[in-house]
Amino acid sequence: MPPTQQFLVDLKRTHHCNALRISDLGSEVVLMGWVHNRRDHGGRIFIDLRDREGLTQVVFGPDVDAQAHALAGELRGEYCLAVKGRVVSRVSSGGQPNPRLATGEVEVEASRLHIFSRSETPPFPIEDDVDTNEQLRLKYRYLDLRRPSLKRNFLVRSQLYRSTREHFHGEGFTELETPFMVKYTPGGARNFLVPSRLNPGKFYALAESPQIFKQLFMVAGFDRYFQIVRCFRDEDLRQDRQPEFTQIDVEMSFVVEEDVYRIMEGLCARIWKDALGVEIPTPFARLSYDEAMGKYGVDKPDLRFGLPLTDLTSIVAKHGGAGVPFFQNTIADKGIVKALRLPAEHAAKMSRTEADKLEEFVKQYGARGLARAKVGEGGEWAQTPLKSITVDARHEINAALGAQAGDLVFFQFGSFKLVNAVLGGLRLHLGNKLGLVEKDTWRFLWVTDFPMFEQVGSPPQDGGAGGPQSGHGQWVAAHHPFTSPRPEDVEHLSVDNGRVRARAYDLVLNGNEIAGGSIRIHQRDVQQKVFEALGLSIESLQGKFGFLLDAFKYGPPPHGGIAFGVDRLAMLLCGADSLRDVIAFPKTQKGTDLMTDCPTEADDKQLDELSIHVKLHGA
Repeated sequence: MPPTQQFLVDLKRTHHCNALRISDLGSEVVLMGWVHNRRDHGGRIFIDLRDREGLTQVVFGPDVDAQAHALAGELRGEYCLAVKGRVVSRVSSGGQPNPRLATGEVEVEASRLHIFSRSETPPFPIEDDVDTNEQLRLKYRYLDLRRPSLKRNFLVRSQLYRSTREHFHGEGFTELETPFMVKYTPGGARNFLVPSRLNPGKFYALAESPQIFKQLFMVAGFDRYFQIVRCFRDEDLRQDRQPEFTQIDVEMSFVVEEDVYRIMEGLCARIWKDALGVEIPTPFARLSYDEAMGKYGVDKPDLRFGLPLTDLTSIVAKHGGAGVPFFQNTIADKGIVKALRLPAEHAAKMSRTEADKLEEFVKQYGARGLARAKVGEGGEWAQTPLKSITVDARHEINAALGAQAGDLVFFQFGSFKLVNAVLGGLRLHLGNKLGLVEKDTWRFLWVTDFPMFEQVGSPPQDGGAGGPQSGHGQWVAAHHPFTSPRPEDVEHLSVDNGRVRARAYDLVLNGNEIAGGSIRIHQRDVQQKVFEALGLSIESLQGKFGFLLDAFKYGPPPHGGIAFGVDRLAMLLCGADSLRDVIAFPKTQKGTDLMTDCPTEADDKQLDELSIHVKLHGA
């Protein structure tokens, strides 16, 4: 029998490398792992042996076992090996404890050593905080994954999966699978296409979500479904986006929003307890979309600090523009005026030069500038371009803001979208810059009552082909056309689409959207009204969603669901800086895999079998 096989038959691993403590003194143990580092101290050889759980110091001495000691002289970093030995105290053997290691009070005196395999010198050190180009780490991802911090990320992610399954099974859910290769449906995210060899000239699409199929499960009577599922989108990539990603996908029958909230809050509490040992209080806070935008300028606000926004539009309008031409023009153009008050205790930390630089910062959000005012003892404003403001308007604005002497007030005016983007971004910037964000704090929030529709582009020339218009573009579904409107807003469909609110909800954590969903439409008359509001006909939708529309003829139950972004959830749990730190084999921002060197070209034989001819752009 080969030596390695014989070793593994004779001796089984007794502990992981993070398990041994003072209570194990005198125990005979077998450890297996990789050489993290090696030190030769006057004839005694020390190594730190590493596995997925952590490190244990192992010592080889000629007085313990001469053969093991001699073989240990050959060890180098990343050799894979096994040791057998006795647990001893570092102090009793003349050493010092290492408080940075959980195993730092003990070491293993090795009486036997077996080398499973030897290693070349790695292209970068296998250690945390390594100063190595990310491209190189992605090329050798299997080595990068040996780093302790990255390995911990995936142990946390594994616990996330386990907690998810245990939670949903405990709540009576059925775990079901949906197809990856599906029918291509135009609209939404761009799909990856998969050619069908058996059906020349035809293509599957890789599913961007199980949305339609999970609704069909409800029609089929499965009642409660969940799935941890891979999804695919052929989009331009960035730091927080990958072409393939993972969702926790959920759908429930006979529910309203409160039922969804309760189950999902329980899921989050379970995950945080199991993965981090943190108790998450429930129920979570809630804000409507209008409240979130009004107070924070974004629909995914970070609640770990204050600095709320204040809408001053009505005050400025009441005072006829308050003597400020910019304000007067904004009111005439149906825009809004909002402000952010930075209290004196925080404003004192900013120099005038730093405050000036904020004007450049907000330009990335489309702002032309950033008006501000320093509040004086009598409520007067200094350091401001708004010198023409009337006294009465200034007093009323100060009162609305709760402004005190020493406060800095930042103003923005213009369109709803611009003003909120600028002040929402400024609020986050100031919160981080001034250290206002509470660390190690988890602030969950449900954002509800989103707009049902949004307008894009310009209205068609004939004024009717694209559905109801209000002069600012074509109405499209803000979510998907099967999202239910609030019952009291159904009467506004096709009459005033801008007033229609959806029964949609997002779960936000520390300023990050981690889940989103909605109650779905199950009544055919309501669905028809939504289609009409979008300027869509049943005929046009039959080609896209015919099988779902047909299924809804056969007694669909009221139902709703939600999907969590697992990658972002794991990133937050682990405190990682990038999604790539919680995805085992990620793609680059160009969608390439540096480790396997893909995508690659297909040869002519493969293309012929698929009835495909490649035509490159510009060729």
